[in-house]
Amino acid sequence: MIFAGGKILPDSERSAVLGRLEEDISQTLGGPPLAAETVLDALETLAAELDSGALDGLIARYAPPGAREELDRVRPQISRKTLEDRLSLELGGLGGPRPFGRAEVRPLGVLLHIAPGNMAGLPAFTAVEGLLTGNLNLVKLPHGDKGLTLAVFQKLTELEPRLAPWLYAFDVPSRDTASLKRLAALAGGIVTWGGDGAITAMRKLAPPGCKLIEWGHRLSFAYLSDWAGLDLSPLARHILRTGGLLCSSCQVIYLDTEYLAVGEKFCKDFLPVLERAAASRYQAPGQAAQGALYTREALLEQIVDRAASDDLVFAGRCCSLVLRRDMELELSHLHGNVLVKRLPRKDLLPVLGRQRGRLQTAGLLCPERLREELAALLARAGVNRITAPGRMSDAFLQEAHDGEYPLRRYVRVVDVENNF
Repeated sequence: MIFAGGKILPDSERSAVLGRLEEDISQTLGGPPLAAETVLDALETLAAELDSGALDGLIARYAPPGAREELDRVRPQISRKTLEDRLSLELGGLGGPRPFGRAEVRPLGVLLHIAPGNMAGLPAFTAVEGLLTGNLNLVKLPHGDKGLTLAVFQKLTELEPRLAPWLYAFDVPSRDTASLKRLAALAGGIVTWGGDGAITAMRKLAPPGCKLIEWGHRLSFAYLSDWAGLDLSPLARHILRTGGLLCSSCQVIYLDTEYLAVGEKFCKDFLPVLERAAASRYQAPGQAAQGALYTREALLEQIVDRAASDDLVFAGRCCSLVLRRDMELELSHLHGNVLVKRLPRKDLLPVLGRQRGRLQTAGLLCPERLREELAALLARAGVNRITAPGRMSDAFLQEAHDGEYPLRRYVRVVDVENNF
């Protein structure tokens, strides 16, 4: 499906829409600029409908299971005050008087979003960031989007018809490079979410002079030091809630120790905690069966992938832990099946340094006396977010995104000289 002109259209209209897209974009950009207040008003009304339950039917119809819970978690991110604060924080000071005249903050013009599919609502949210900065937005829908983004766009433009010319969405397969090239040729910036393959592909498609804004896949982990007596249940709930699917999901539980025996004891102690989190997460019979299947698949993959290794496997009900002897940060199996590794703090910088540029969140669990020291060490290693383990995937108001402020990447500064 396609979204254009404030309407949801069939894929059969794609060629016609693409054929007139350059002219339509020129007409929109040649008219009045999109004011942030217009976007904020529309989002405030949309948020009120979300709060009232008026959008529950739409969410139930188009979003995956558990989407309502995730949307409730990120709801504060689209409050008017939060967005106004972001505009002030991220763009404040870029424009204003200069010795030569003035500096003006302007949008890049057209943003092509290669949208992510690992969290409900993200394709719409990345377009909202483009709207807030005054850009026209072309969104390539992810494979897993079942209509939620199109429905949100339609609702938003019904609430504020002036947004219609600034929003487009295309269900274009990644293999359709011809259509993607046509879209990329119209963009002043390409916002790419995804792994190395997606980013490499868009670098090839991007025309010279097009700004590449990459939000690539990141790796996150928990780091535990002197954890005896500390509550491990928030970490267990995080592992089950996110399923390892997010950039902020815990992929490896690192233990600040040199001794394998300490790792074994941790796994034996933590496995019952993880099992309780799994039981809470998979309450219905069908869910429990699915959780057991996930664990069975993970254990079979462990046997196939590392048959010659000496990993220690701790299998539980609907979850598992694998204690590995190396220290490298890597992806775990999904859905409650997690890797555990030793990483004494003396080795933290060289080990994590091998993943510099890919690190995102560290969930730090330690006594308060060690918190500042370990947080500083993790930051030096290249980590961009340091949180409590249970809040690794929570969105914090006014936080940066992978170490940068997104809105600042979607604009440019125009210097205007006085008296010329």
